[in-house]
Amino acid sequence: MTDSLDNQVRELRSMLDMSTNAVLFTGAGISTESGIPDFRSPGGIWTKYQPIPFDEFLASEEARLEYWRRSFARHDNLVAAKPNRGHRAVAHLIREGTATAVITQNIDGLHQVSGIPEGKVIELHGNATYAECLDCLESFELGGIRDAFERDETLPVCDICGGIVKLATVSFGQAMPENWMAQAEHHTLACDLFVVLGSSLVVFPAASFPVVAKRNGARLVIVNREPTDIDDMADLVIHGEIGPTLGSAVGVN
Repeated sequence: MTDSLDNQVRELRSMLDMSTNAVLFTGAGISTESGIPDFRSPGGIWTKYQPIPFDEFLASEEARLEYWRRSFARHDNLVAAKPNRGHRAVAHLIREGTATAVITQNIDGLHQVSGIPEGKVIELHGNATYAECLDCLESFELGGIRDAFERDETLPVCDICGGIVKLATVSFGQAMPENWMAQAEHHTLACDLFVVLGSSLVVFPAASFPVVAKRNGARLVIVNREPTDIDDMADLVIHGEIGPTLGSAVGVN
């Protein structure tokens, strides 16, 4: 690390030490370090696949077929990914009680794999490691759905109520999960330190939470490879990798 980055890491460590109620907010940047491509960057998922809006998914069987083709094309990469140093550092902060919750834009489930209890992970955009009925909200593992789809492109249907099944993620045009949004707002308003880790902060309403925290009196830290639109609001901005930066700040390898 350079002297400047060393000083920033020491400042981050000091801010974490002084905090009694921190919230961690993670975006794609923490998971790209585990080999999961993001959506927007050059070479990201959307350079190959444009997202299928929720209304098209509902209205068209062909759209649902294409949705599941794309989902399974990416699935092996998702399940092969392992938590990295950044995830381990986040889990450490939760475990020791410095941070009360992780608000995440990610859908990969790596925070839970790293050892963070389900109740401490607020998944604003859902989770791509399982599927869910849109009507009765019954959950389904992906193994059987994938076997049937790869055999003859059978679309999954809920065996409880007959409803449409999709990944338990939030698609474009789909309503954000009210319970997660409410929990995120609660933790954001209660925190004294809000730490953004690997988010470009361009997707709303999720990107509004750091602004809400800062305006409510919390200190704001942004750790991201590229500048964000609210860097000038932050008390500390570090342009660097999540794993080495946060791992060094909290002493996690």
